[in-house]
Amino acid sequence: MFYENTDDGIILRVRLKPNSPCCKISGIFTAPNGDEFLKINIISIPEKGKANQELISLLAKKLHLAKSDFTIISGELDRYKKILITGEVEDLENKLQ
Repeated sequence: MFYENTDDGIILRVRLKPNSPCCKISGIFTAPNGDEFLKINIISIPEKGKANQELISLLAKKLHLAKSDFTIISGELDRYKKILITGEVEDLENKLQ
């Protein structure tokens, strides 16, 4: 599973592909160690946080949540990221399905 439950919400694992022709969620990526990541393509280049901002905007729009509900907790400068989505876990799981 590309996410895990916590007391504060859900930690979403993302594999980001910046500098793509379009913004989209393009499936699940399985790393060699077996971890699953949600593959997301974005248009922005990874410069001065632009790619991270576009990623948060895309997730907020797709999940119908506020941008303030998202926090990048690891991988801010990497293509593999962990994002904390705060909120009711059951509601967030339904939205991720």
